[in-house]
Amino acid sequence: MDILDMTVEELRAAILDKKLKSEDIVKAYFENIREKDPEINAYITLCEDYALKEARNVDKKIEAGDKVGKLAGIPIAIKDNICTDGIKTTCASKMLYDFVPPYDATVIKKLKAEDAIIIGKVNMDEFAMGSSTENSAFKVTKNPRDITRVPGGSSGGSAAVVAAKMAPISLGSDTGGSIRQPAAFCGVVGLKPTYGLVSRFGLIAFASSLDQIGPLGKTVKDCASLLDIICGEDELDNTSAKGQKKEDYLEGIDDGIKGMKIGMPKEFLGEGLDPEIKECVENTIEKLKNLGAEVESMTLPITEEGLSAYYIISSAEASSNLARFDGIRYGYRPDDFEDVYDLMETTRSEAFGDEVKRRIMLGTYALSSGYYDAYYKRALKLKKKIKNQFKAAFEKYDLILSPVSPVLPFKIGEKKSDPLEMYLADIYTVNINLAGIPAISLPCGASKDGVPIGLQLLGPHFGEKKIFKAARALEKER
Repeated sequence: MDILDMTVEELRAAILDKKLKSEDIVKAYFENIREKDPEINAYITLCEDYALKEARNVDKKIEAGDKVGKLAGIPIAIKDNICTDGIKTTCASKMLYDFVPPYDATVIKKLKAEDAIIIGKVNMDEFAMGSSTENSAFKVTKNPRDITRVPGGSSGGSAAVVAAKMAPISLGSDTGGSIRQPAAFCGVVGLKPTYGLVSRFGLIAFASSLDQIGPLGKTVKDCASLLDIICGEDELDNTSAKGQKKEDYLEGIDDGIKGMKIGMPKEFLGEGLDPEIKECVENTIEKLKNLGAEVESMTLPITEEGLSAYYIISSAEASSNLARFDGIRYGYRPDDFEDVYDLMETTRSEAFGDEVKRRIMLGTYALSSGYYDAYYKRALKLKKKIKNQFKAAFEKYDLILSPVSPVLPFKIGEKKSDPLEMYLADIYTVNINLAGIPAISLPCGASKDGVPIGLQLLGPHFGEKKIFKAARALEKER
């Protein structure tokens, strides 16, 4: 079997059985990157010398019979808003074009402890603000399934490298669908974990109460393996879940879903949903029934209202988080300025892109005197209602089924001039972040034009094992 077609599970077995060397795997991926990435534009920074050195170290350990980690010799791509010691971390922004962190994010420490090999940092929407990876300051990433279309966003690079066989697995971040939507657009698997399950220490913040790091891979098992490594309480992140029992996400993953009760919100199949996506979801419902699950129509009445709450809360938090980028402490600084006020204004005017500026202004307005109660406080109340609504639903259902996006992967440039239309594409994903629950995106078919269609499986807080089990059952039916 071609190295590039192998799953993480297969690569690990081949490395441990000494059928493949980690160095050969890393070289194969860099050869493919050199061939494909000039067209796809997924990588911002490549770490070839570092990766080959680490691969040789893993091979030496295996030859010597030393113990190696769970991802020994496996290449991984990292979204460029996750800090990596000694490797440039730009958030795809002119503001951080030359920023090299002096420390690793907690998830990176965990990956290195398991001998995973970082091969590069991948493109994204600037500061994770966008749904198409067109908002990067450096390049526009293309969808490997159809290079005239976007790969989704903001983790478009993370999904594109897996789809294009330029990395077997990757890490992304999800604030309102930024793992699940690109996974759906590129035809790969992506998980947004329960908020707090994975440490956010070292993730450059967009909206702190919504951001969550998660895995993308070729298969459900690959994502489960990666989550198993990166999850867990972290004393450096006070939002990480305290005292949560450590799960083995691969345990029982092939047990099937007979007897599971799954809800299908009627609001998710209403007006605005592309007919081809609706057909794929309905076909999936039949598959679930054939696998022994009970699928029942249900209602989530405040689904549409969640979109407005999300953009108020996320923009308000972005306004606060991005205030640190002022040209004084680190990051971009203009050559000419008159005084400290002019320095800050010029820095932010020159180094932030249009979408980032738009959200900062929206968030600052929502937090300003006289408008805080009218907008931000009301959005927080709605967030609590949405969380309670999902909690009530999961008292009745094991999982909830949903489309990922109401639209198929759209053409590059098609929606960029209309931010509101772009925001509406997040209608099925943002409520999951507001509620803090986990959700997985997996391929469920393709359009008549051959572009991927994805669906979501939503679970209760810390219900990742259930999600993986159902996703794996569907994956085996493809």
